[in-house]
Amino acid sequence: MLNPLFARLGVDAVLVPVHATPERLAEVVRGLQAIGNLDGLLITVPHKIKARAFADDLSPSVEISGSTNAMRREPDGRWFAENFDGTGFVEGLRSQGRSPHRKRVSLVGAGGAGGAIAAAVLQAGAEHLSVCDHDGRRLDALVSRLAQRWPGRVTGTATPELEAVDIAVNATALGLRADDPLPFAPAALPRGTVVADVIMKPRETPLLRVAAALGHHPHHGSHMLTQQLGLYQEFFRLNG
Repeated sequence: MLNPLFARLGVDAVLVPVHATPERLAEVVRGLQAIGNLDGLLITVPHKIKARAFADDLSPSVEISGSTNAMRREPDGRWFAENFDGTGFVEGLRSQGRSPHRKRVSLVGAGGAGGAIAAAVLQAGAEHLSVCDHDGRRLDALVSRLAQRWPGRVTGTATPELEAVDIAVNATALGLRADDPLPFAPAALPRGTVVADVIMKPRETPLLRVAAALGHHPHHGSHMLTQQLGLYQEFFRLNG
């Protein structure tokens, strides 16, 4: 999506994919940051949490969520980290008439995207957020940061909280492969729940297919990315 945006704006830039294994992430990122004509980085799964360590300055959303998905080289050479996953997710919900304001939200996944989404839905006025993750230490750390900012509105759970919720979100990687188990059971949700997935390919994940068959309202992962394009444009100063 970004290279066509560069072309439309007449920006002399190109986005290229770089494959980095977790073991060599530091080498890759530090090497890229040493390139003189590199203006920024976009970070995706599974590096959003660890990539934060390679920034000199963090935005409030990165500090709260614990992860970054975009880093910009400043004029003085320092690297500034931001996270647009949460804002993009909330704006994606709003674009479909599904604002989280005054809603009860259940989120599975406290990783890079999950942390950003958690902070954003609370910022958007969610009545209550429950977060579930298999990594207890990561879950506790996220809930602690969120509770400091939004006391009484967030809880961490060992299993997904699916009763009496309005929006259920999969913020894990489950669904990228055809043989992945479902991140939670849509049958346990109240009928008509908005079921959102952050997975973008395939568009119709097994979770969304099952949810739709049960009478829920599927919300595709593509909405989160589409809504981030304008944010990237401003962040990377593509308007000149």
